[in-house]
Amino acid sequence: MFEIDKKAFGEFLAAQRKAKGYTQKELAEKLFVSDKAVSKWERALSLPDVSLLIPLADILNVSVTELLEGRLLPPAPQMDSAQVEAIVKKAVSFSDETPEKKKERQKRNAAVFLGCTLFAALELFILFLYSDETLIRLSSTSLPALEGISFLFGVYIWFFMKERLPVYYDEHKINFYSDRMLHMNLPGIRFHNGNWPHIVKVLRLWSAISLVTVPAVYLLLGILFPAACLSRRIQTILLFLYLAALFFPVYFAGKKYE
Repeated sequence: MFEIDKKAFGEFLAAQRKAKGYTQKELAEKLFVSDKAVSKWERALSLPDVSLLIPLADILNVSVTELLEGRLLPPAPQMDSAQVEAIVKKAVSFSDETPEKKKERQKRNAAVFLGCTLFAALELFILFLYSDETLIRLSSTSLPALEGISFLFGVYIWFFMKERLPVYYDEHKINFYSDRMLHMNLPGIRFHNGNWPHIVKVLRLWSAISLVTVPAVYLLLGILFPAACLSRRIQTILLFLYLAALFFPVYFAGKKYE
């Protein structure tokens, strides 16, 4: 009921930007976002983060109310309580993390992670049934360690990882993030709320895929190449692939949406 008119917002933003003589790139630099983000706002494909409303209004020399309404308002407009309430609710609608949406997201995350965990447990159970010798052989490899890392990080990434970064990430060039058990430092990548949701998505995808694929890969090796499974060289290669599957997608997502 109180959703923002994206088309009106985009057209108003484009008009005010041009009136100030800014290019999309210049406006983006002032807000510490990408010019692609500004382009999406003006084309009504997305809306800026709620934390950007005040600085955006200041740059364009308009009020936050005018941004939300998508039009210039008369000086000192007289608004009744119903109009004020509507404006406030529009501002709140900018945030995707309303209590209802947060609860829905948490349920969805729990279902996905629980499904992957149960599937991984099923794979390990099948491994146990296949052969005690195979299980003992694989237990001496890095399988338990990798599966344990995928599970523990998965719990954090799916249930406790922040969906949004503090505002100061948008205002400064910061390439590191630290919170609880997660520590990331990616030289050449600036973390902000434009690329952070994509990074979180990649991390969650990695944890889910690694949970279900690591046991399958080791089981296949244990069955087809029993001796090779214990090879230190093979273990090193698998560890490299495991870490590369995490690092490169995260770096690509961070750079693409930077």
